Amino acid sequence: MNARIYCRYVVCVEAIGDPEKIATGAAEPTTDQRKLMMADYCTQFVVNSPYFRNGFSYQTGVGGASIASTISLAREMKKRNVRMRFGVGGLTKPMCDLLINGQVDCLLDTQDFDLAAVESVKDLRHFRISAGEYANPFNKGAVVNKLDFVILAALEVDTHFNCNVVVGSDGIITGAQGGHPDTAAGAKCAIVITPLLQGRIPSVCTEVTTVTTPGESVDVVITDYGIAINPARQDLIAAMENVDLPFRTIGELRDMAYAITGEPEKVQFMDRVVGIIESRDGTIMDVVRQIKPYEFSEPDEREQ
Repeated sequence: MNARIYCRYVVCVEAIGDPEKIATGAAEPTTDQRKLMMADYCTQFVVNSPYFRNGFSYQTGVGGASIASTISLAREMKKRNVRMRFGVGGLTKPMCDLLINGQVDCLLDTQDFDLAAVESVKDLRHFRISAGEYANPFNKGAVVNKLDFVILAALEVDTHFNCNVVVGSDGIITGAQGGHPDTAAGAKCAIVITPLLQGRIPSVCTEVTTVTTPGESVDVVITDYGIAINPARQDLIAAMENVDLPFRTIGELRDMAYAITGEPEKVQFMDRVVGIIESRDGTIMDVVRQIKPYEFSEPDEREQ
């Protein structure tokens, strides 16, 4: 029997990839004072919530402020003598440092975002788990359903607490949603950290470009201009009644953003669907459409 040969070339290279470039971009620790301030807000919210206790569970994303919040949380844990039961990720060095310093019992690892996390896999308390163990919506024992806290980032959040993590404000797909909707749905307290403005574009808006995580799963939004708690979480609102943090409504945050930048025009789309956003159970939550070329309006004769 003749075998078909599909390989046309074999190319020899010195190395496959460059491990030194792991943990660049979003996974790098931040020195941005604005992000560090948001991380501190996040930590103060966490430690004053009813879920911060010995044996709590925690996951953070790989955004700069999210990573910084893990570092500041570690200091508060040491100060208050509180220990974490397990940490989950997408792991980075600050989470692995908790293991090294004896502040967490174990780490559950779905992927690693820096070399320190790769090296940490050698530790017998660092367990690798499958995506199914992590977030399968049809598995009641999935790890995301056992989370007390998840700290996430977002490109946009709207006044209904819907989040967009896939499509930029210009309508172009920038990345994948990963475990964002899974952890938000499963955790007891889902916190989203985002600056009020991304450059000159409001991150808190009236309506997100594309819904990737529904607002019913998002409990808290933390920005550099204030913190908004989802009105559906009256228990968290009551818990923060005497906490000295800059609380706002989500509408107030939107208004603050628009007061600085003005309300942006909506991106115009064509009818053609180029992407589908699935909910956790496989149902269609939203779609991404082809962008319509922008057309400038004709200037008024009086402006000529």
